[in-house]
Amino acid sequence: MLKKNEQSLFLIGSRKISRNPQAIATEASTSEPERKAKSSFYSLNQKMQPPTPFSGSEKMLANYVPIYVMLQLEVISVDNVFENPAGLEKQLKQLREAGVDGVMLDVWWGIVESKGPKQYDWSAYRSLFQLVKICGLKLQVVMSFHQCGGNVGDAVNIPLPKWVLDVGEKDPDIFYTNRAGTRDIEYLTLGVDNLPLFSGRTAMEIYSDYMKSFRENMADFLEAELITDIEVGLGPAGELRYPSYPQNQGWVFPGIGEFQCYDGYLKADFKEAVTKAGHPEWELPDDAGEYNDTPGATKFFGSKGYLTEKGKFFLTWYSNKLLSHGDQILDEANKVFLGCKVKLAAKVSGIHWWYTDDSHAAELTAGFYNLNDRDGYRTIARMLSRHYGVLNFTCLEMRDSEQSADAKSGPQELVQQVLSGGWREDIEVAGENALSRYDRVAYNQILLNARPNGVNRNGPPKLKMSGLTYLRLGDDLLQKKNFKIFKTFVKKMHADQAYCPDPRKYGKVVALERSKPKIPIEELLEATKPIKPFPFDKETDMSLGDALADSLDNLFNTITSIFG
Repeated sequence: MLKKNEQSLFLIGSRKISRNPQAIATEASTSEPERKAKSSFYSLNQKMQPPTPFSGSEKMLANYVPIYVMLQLEVISVDNVFENPAGLEKQLKQLREAGVDGVMLDVWWGIVESKGPKQYDWSAYRSLFQLVKICGLKLQVVMSFHQCGGNVGDAVNIPLPKWVLDVGEKDPDIFYTNRAGTRDIEYLTLGVDNLPLFSGRTAMEIYSDYMKSFRENMADFLEAELITDIEVGLGPAGELRYPSYPQNQGWVFPGIGEFQCYDGYLKADFKEAVTKAGHPEWELPDDAGEYNDTPGATKFFGSKGYLTEKGKFFLTWYSNKLLSHGDQILDEANKVFLGCKVKLAAKVSGIHWWYTDDSHAAELTAGFYNLNDRDGYRTIARMLSRHYGVLNFTCLEMRDSEQSADAKSGPQELVQQVLSGGWREDIEVAGENALSRYDRVAYNQILLNARPNGVNRNGPPKLKMSGLTYLRLGDDLLQKKNFKIFKTFVKKMHADQAYCPDPRKYGKVVALERSKPKIPIEELLEATKPIKPFPFDKETDMSLGDALADSLDNLFNTITSIFG
């Protein structure tokens, strides 16, 4: 049972709600996790059933997982110019010929609204959208409210709008801040979500206005169902997390990262929370180490400070602020895209290092309050469920055996936990690879995660991801050997079926409904109780082959290079 101080902290939206002992007793008697464990698997399968029965070979289409490819970060320049449409057209046609279903594109706030508040310029993106449509591909769009630059794989620098950075010059507390006072300018701190600091607008109003303008200016593409998904940026790299491991501040893998709640606004919020809880003497952690520390080098993690009453109070506050932030933005997005035949999605980062350490330190600094006896991800899935949202998770390509032992990584167990949590909460789950990979080992791991129990030749499989976004389009992917393997991978994602242009034949295409009411806090918190994940097969039944296949490829390429 939670202590009084912890009870006062659980937040959803902007409300603070204490747990009621009588309600807790009632919940315990109904054994909610057991009930959901028995029912969610079957209800999820029902939701994922195609709208009409299949016959003959079409039954296999129920196993079809669509694959999208991320476009280059610089496809629209920082000056808002679509610079090489002819070159991209050639690449898009190659993807279409390979059977790829669509592409994903960042729509950068720092580009579109760069000239001033509410001065939007969508012209370059409209030209790009039109090209994607002509090439016969679908489109996933990311509302990118973050800076490009400073994270893994960032090849270009696209800052936040200058007029926002100007506010930060006068008030640097609008940015996330670590204990040393270093500001992270890639995303606005959630502490300013509802403060009118930007020419009279709050950050939340800025995000909402941007999405409204997008809908108005892209109405024809939405009506034509070119756009299938709207992924709403919720933090750095577009992910629902704190910027706890910024490379541009010196972080290197597998550092534990740092808490990012020392800006003036979040410090004041924490002070108010501890005062109301009867502990005004409590301060934010000062013993959690620096970016590249190991858990054992810190008092907070190594000496179990995170398990003290004070530590639990802080982690509850820190993680619930993030959850509330995501909930509020997704609610705004739902209102904006209400009635559109699109899915809303939220990306969650795969922080696999230190996952097998008792402290889960890297996850905690990022805002995921996940421990061996506490699920830090199913709460996110449950929050998404009220918005009909898709949980998009990363690191699908990684295997435990590929990771260095000193990082105590567990990518396979992490993916299994998070995907299972999403399926338990009856939401669709999608995913990405975290790093660029072109080999069969990585592809086979993705295929396993996409259908953990294999295909079902008589209809929908037991478990299936709703889609995969592959990182990323470029010369390396299109290199002859790499692209040959990739085309086979696409076919296997499609369960050996031919490309299907109609998403209704393998998934759901429905008009977005209004978000359901806010979830009662007691029900939300039940999702922190660990439930055994669904069993995953050891290997995919749609394998691309193994080391022998790679050797044969190399031999073939050698012969080809010699004899032409």
